[in-house]
Amino acid sequence: MPDPEITVLEALHSTPARRYLSPQPIGDDIVRKLLDAAIRGPNGGNTQRWAWIVLRDPAVKAQIAAFYREGWEKLYGVHRDVMLAQPESTDGRGPANFRAGDYLAAHIEEAPVWIFPVLLGAAKSTNPRLGASVYGAVQQLMLAARAYGIGSTLTTLYSGHEEETKALLGLPEDALTMALVPLGYPSRGRWTEPRRRPLDEVVFNDKFQAP
Repeated sequence: MPDPEITVLEALHSTPARRYLSPQPIGDDIVRKLLDAAIRGPNGGNTQRWAWIVLRDPAVKAQIAAFYREGWEKLYGVHRDVMLAQPESTDGRGPANFRAGDYLAAHIEEAPVWIFPVLLGAAKSTNPRLGASVYGAVQQLMLAARAYGIGSTLTTLYSGHEEETKALLGLPEDALTMALVPLGYPSRGRWTEPRRRPLDEVVFNDKFQAP
């Protein structure tokens, strides 16, 4: 296990979504350290109306994995032949990226630990910025995982079955799962800088300027 000796900027520039995850166990002590880093993240009014579900139960994971695969196939899998026929692109959206997502969908339950960030009392909210109270903390979880050489990705493809997922996790009716973050030591790939559009295409001074 790597020592967590990586600078903040190094982590920020080398934490891509890792979708090829091995079943190698992750120690309880490490999971606690990751979550301890997560809960230091920002949340509105410091209300901390969150819960963090650590899921290892294979039977429950298998059921939610089926929900996940349904969501993947509906949104992405139906385009499999077209996506795999495309040339690789410089922005990272080509066949290799699709294959990684396809692999995760087929093998997600093999990731040894799943984390569900949950907001309590949020189920009936119409606030479009609701996630602001948890997603910063989720990113801290993922950056902490990077320090320990653990891969992660943030996904919500299971959420077409939110009520069933909540029941499986024993959540109260007024709660809302905000994401699923599978954690695992990477089985392939490298810690590389995620491909993004150049700053000059997305950053504007004072006012937005249409292309």
